[in-house]
Amino acid sequence: MSEKDKDTAVQQTQEPQEKVGVYICHCGGNISDHVDVEELRQRIEKLPGVAVARTNTFMCSDPGQELIYEDLKKGLVNRVVVASCAPSLHETTFRGAVSRAGANPYLYEHANIREQVSWVHHGDPATDKATRLVAAAVEKAKFLQELQPIRVEAKKHVTVIGGGVAGLRAAKDLSARGFEVVLVEKSPFLGGQASKLDKLVPTGESAAELVQDLASQVLNDANIKVYTCATIVGSEGYVGNFKLTAERKPPEDPEDLEKLSLFERYHKEVGEFLPFAGVYPMGIPTNQEEIAWDTGAIVFATGFKTYIPHQGEYGYGRYPEVITLPDLIRAMAEAGGSGDFLEINGRRIRRVAMIHCVGSRQIPGIHEPGKDGTLNEYCSRVCCSATLQAASEIRERFPKTFVYEYYRDIRTYGRGQEEYYERASNNGVIFFRFEPESPPVVSRMDYTNTDFPLKVTVVDTLTFGEEIMAEVDLVVLAVGLEPNDLSNLIEMMKLPVGADRFLLEVHPKLRPVELANTGMLLAGTCQAPMDIGEACAAAQAASAKASNLLGRGYVELDPFVAEVNQDKCTGCGLCVEACPIEGAITMKEVETDGGVEKRAQVNPALCTGCGICVGACPENAVDINGWTLKQYEAMVDAIVRI
Repeated sequence: MSEKDKDTAVQQTQEPQEKVGVYICHCGGNISDHVDVEELRQRIEKLPGVAVARTNTFMCSDPGQELIYEDLKKGLVNRVVVASCAPSLHETTFRGAVSRAGANPYLYEHANIREQVSWVHHGDPATDKATRLVAAAVEKAKFLQELQPIRVEAKKHVTVIGGGVAGLRAAKDLSARGFEVVLVEKSPFLGGQASKLDKLVPTGESAAELVQDLASQVLNDANIKVYTCATIVGSEGYVGNFKLTAERKPPEDPEDLEKLSLFERYHKEVGEFLPFAGVYPMGIPTNQEEIAWDTGAIVFATGFKTYIPHQGEYGYGRYPEVITLPDLIRAMAEAGGSGDFLEINGRRIRRVAMIHCVGSRQIPGIHEPGKDGTLNEYCSRVCCSATLQAASEIRERFPKTFVYEYYRDIRTYGRGQEEYYERASNNGVIFFRFEPESPPVVSRMDYTNTDFPLKVTVVDTLTFGEEIMAEVDLVVLAVGLEPNDLSNLIEMMKLPVGADRFLLEVHPKLRPVELANTGMLLAGTCQAPMDIGEACAAAQAASAKASNLLGRGYVELDPFVAEVNQDKCTGCGLCVEACPIEGAITMKEVETDGGVEKRAQVNPALCTGCGICVGACPENAVDINGWTLKQYEAMVDAIVRI
């Protein structure tokens, strides 16, 4: 080799091979109103290793992604840093743009300069902090490696937990896509809370017909196995390869036993609908038994329960004339027909008071917490429409029964549901509006002056604070929705739960039916209050996600997992003790020059990349792909240096 060639070779080895492209987002003003984006760009383009630095109003838009795509295709950059909003929102978007350009999608790093900068700082401090965060991302990007996704074999089988409308819909859709399905329901009946309704809002359809139709399709589907009187008692494995165990036993709940007694009394056949109970699919187990099966994904359709008022809340439990809206719906369905007055339990009802927001939109310091100390601060969403529908039906079927509605706000949010408010108004329903600090007071009447059993007193804001008293025969409480008790599943499967105690999705817009646990999905009201249409839509979305996830027969997972350097590992086992995920790290015997020794091995399908094992290892033998110690050190150096 000539001296000239040697000089060229030395020069090539000394030149940095990393050509980092930095793309800074204005976020439509969310960032640029507080961070001087152009100043930031000028600072960053001067950093060693930065080939280009560009800005765009919305980097996540097609034009923004096109900047990344073109620079990669032209060879101007081989590493990408995007400075924008939180990576949880658009990390997948930008990895996709990198991949479309033919580059490895993991040669990408994200700097969050919205939530971590512009939303908490303004002016020069915001620009300075953004500079440090982007510089740190650039330094990390220089050490990024071409990682490959982890491929895991996946069983084309899905388990649906919950036999309500959402669970039935999800099971049927999955079967139609060619998947084997196991549906697990804890009660003897299918149909869930929808079975306790009469007519649906806003279509007016029969709830019984809907449940009967869905349940019949499921029960007659050869791809679907239905286990009633069953609860999940064991779970292990990972996406594509879960192993579940269910326990089946005769029902013990008095309500279930009463429904079964009614079913036999009416001589119903298997698969028929029993009003306010559901569809009875098969004989109940006579002995306790356990069933185990393998499945690729799990859909939670565990539903909700209706709020039960506290003893004495609006007179509930104290006065027999105070009932809940579900009680009224059932009484009206059983009464049938029409007449001058509504009759309940043989009593003529001349006036009905209906109180909204019972067990919903509760306020600390005003409302009494539940036994577990919690409050339902959320809106249950469906109660207003259901109450207005019931009020209109009373007025139309029993025109001499007057209806008073006491509300804080009317929230008929769905398509066509505002018409229920107009319909009730046109039907002569009388409305009173109250503030939460001054709710209606329900008390017993003095029978010496009237034959009405109850009176309702309220400070009505519609009449500018006038106190109004109404004598009534019946008080109906529009109770809200609460999540079912899933404590055993939450503990067993480490499920994320929101502040409202419903199961928590990854992101309400970008990943609305996915749990953070890969391979676990949400359907219906286990996630939030919904009407039946929304619950079925969520179930269909969950089934589509499960189908897409398992359809190829394998699953690709991000490679950000722990990796053990076998040459450094001494087999002490401290990483196994520290790992919070059972089976993610295990000790295996391996052959070495000195014989057979134990070494730590990672199951990448179970590892979550939390990094606890990295800190536990005294030999620095463990690292996290995509977040190595070397990358961290480079980021810290950049922050200190700027």
